Order: sequence, then structure tokens, then C-alpha cells
Amino acid sequence: MIVSRRAQFNTEFSIEKYQAFLEDLAADFNYSPTFRVAETPFFIPDEVKKQLEEACEEVCAFVRKQDFKAITQRAIDLNTAVPNEDAHTQFMAIDFGICEVNGRIMPKLIEVQGFPSIFNFQFNLFRKILKYYPFTSEMTPYLSGMDEEAYLTKLKEVVLNDNDTSEVVLLEIEPEKQNTKIDFYYCHRDLGIPIICVTEVIKEGAQLFYRNEAGEKVRIKRIYNRVIFDELDLRKDLKLQFSFEEKLDVEWAGHPNWYTRISKFILPYMQGQYFIETKLLSEMEEIPEDLENYVLKPLFSFSGSGVIFNVTKADVKAVKDKDLYILQKKVAYAPVIQSPEGKVKVEVRILALWPEKDEKPTLVGNLVRLSRGEMIGVKFNKDKDWVGGSIGLFEK
Repeated sequence: MIVSRRAQFNTEFSIEKYQAFLEDLAADFNYSPTFRVAETPFFIPDEVKKQLEEACEEVCAFVRKQDFKAITQRAIDLNTAVPNEDAHTQFMAIDFGICEVNGRIMPKLIEVQGFPSIFNFQFNLFRKILKYYPFTSEMTPYLSGMDEEAYLTKLKEVVLNDNDTSEVVLLEIEPEKQNTKIDFYYCHRDLGIPIICVTEVIKEGAQLFYRNEAGEKVRIKRIYNRVIFDELDLRKDLKLQFSFEEKLDVEWAGHPNWYTRISKFILPYMQGQYFIETKLLSEMEEIPEDLENYVLKPLFSFSGSGVIFNVTKADVKAVKDKDLYILQKKVAYAPVIQSPEGKVKVEVRILALWPEKDEKPTLVGNLVRLSRGEMIGVKFNKDKDWVGGSIGLFEK
């Protein structure tokens, strides 16, 4: 079935249709995404879907462990600790490379983030794909039996938590300059919440406020947090009226501590067929001789920043704080998509939402990244081998 879906898409595809699709995306806000949007979705076979779900359940089971906070406390101790941490993360982004293992296609876990991804952009991207390729209505990008309505309802539940939309803000560093700002625009349209820069937040006592378009001061009761600390730490030029390390009278949709606890830090703990050998530098007795088979990654970077793909011993020795870096075995991405210009490699990010009242996370959707190169990621979108971001479709 998936083979026939690919054949049908390739038959219906044309450069003219792709250009019209991109122009339609841009027309929503008179703005084109700054990252490249790929020509095609990834038609995901049932076997790979089952593998992705099984792997995600193993990740979720680990994050749900009763002693999870104790296991990950070292990550908080090494970074910025934000008060009023809630019981569990509300967002998860679980990244898999689609690889070949002993002649079999299999997802391998690359990274996990306790942080929001482009939930709103993906929601709208599928709508555009449906418009230009109506046969995809027989497929779905959603998981856990969800449809478009259920997906948006669950997203609103997590982001808003029954607060008025005027009292919930999407918080970011200079959001108009971010690579993912198209997601912010869709979030504002779909959820009705304002987009606020950290420098626009007003602090009075323990309470936070912003000024709306009419210039009125409005209380911030809940923050949909999109701020990454490694970026904030670099921006010494920014003047904030508040600190994330203060005790503030505010709720978090995505408490910052969960990004710190989960992002890459849990990878060395994950064992099994879907997981890659990963070690903290501080726990390695000696540097491997076959460094060409490893990737060096900082624990808390975002979108591929700071990653060294072709590692040398000098790179490893140069790391001062070895508690903050991991060595991860490389995996062989399988070129599983047949494009008119040859085979393309794929990375799948499974998106999960976890409202406070729920017992466990719900797998809700996905995004995919396509490339012909060795490494896949948004930071590499200027590389000649970069194909772009898209979405994965499953059979209903």
C-alpha cells in the first residue's frame, strides 16, 4: 500500500504544483518559512509505525518512573533551576533516524526533548498537503486514534489549561527572528494567544504582565515557554525585568526544567533495539579508538548547535565540563524515500502531549526531516544535501 502511495504522489507531483503549495503556505501570513519545506511527505509503513510507537512507549515508561526526578537531578544541578516545577513534562519530542539494521528498516532514537516543537505548523501543513494531494485524505499524520479536532483539543488543553487566551502568552527571545516563527503565527491564529518577547514582560512583585495591542496591561497567568536557556545565556544584550530563577506567580505550559531533565540527558539510560550506544564523557574511562563511528553532542543544545559529526581526540580532550557532553554512536540512515532525483534519508520526530491530569503522555503527531547528507537537522538547511522539513503519513 505504501509503495502505491509513493508511486501516486510521484506521478501527481510537479514543480509547478510544489511552487503553488509553497505560495499557499506563504499566503496565510504573507510570510514564507525560513526553513525549507520538503517536496513530499513521508509515507510510513505500518511496520515502522508500530516500531515507532513501541520505542516511544519505552521512552515514556522511563520518563514516568517514580524516581525519574532523582535520576535527572544532576542535570538541574548543572544548569539553571526554575522554581515551581510541576509533576511531569507536558511536551515531548522524540526523534528517530530511520535506519537499516541487518537488512531491516528500523527507527533508532537520536534525541528526546521535554520541550514543545512546531505543533501548530504541522497541524496546518497537513491541511495544505490535503489540498494539493486529495488522496492523502485516506491517510493521517495523527497517532493514538486522533483526528484533527482531537489533536487541536489536546493541544489547547495543554497550552491553555482552562485559562483565558489573553492571559496565556507564547514566550520567546525575539520571536520575529526565530527560525520557527511560522509556528508562532499559526499558534496565535489557532489558539488565540499573544506572542511575547522576554524583553516585553513587565514584573510587579511576583506577578508578570504584558501590554496588548491597545496598550493595556494584561496579567500573564500561564506561559507557553519556547525559550531555550543556552540561547538566552548568550544574549547578554537583552534586558529583562524578571528572572527565570525567581519564584513567580505564574503557570508553565512546558516548565523549563523539563527541557533540562530530558534533553539528551536520558539517552545513556535507554537500552534496547531502538536505542543507540550513548555515554556521558564524564563516565568514559578512555576515548574510543574508532571515533569516526561517534558523534559528539552537548547535552543541552538545540536544533543541532554545537554537534561535532567528525570527532577527533582533540575535540574530546578540549571539552572542559565532561558532564555536559555525550558521545553517541553514529547510525546508518537508510535512504527510504524514492524521489525523482534519487533516494532520500529520513528522521521522524514523534510529538507527545501530557496534560497535568493525564496518567501518561499521548502520542499525537509527527514531523519529519529529509536529507541526502550524513546528518539531518534544521541547522543544516543551507547544505546542498538538505531536502527539508515535512510530515509523516500513516494508513488509517
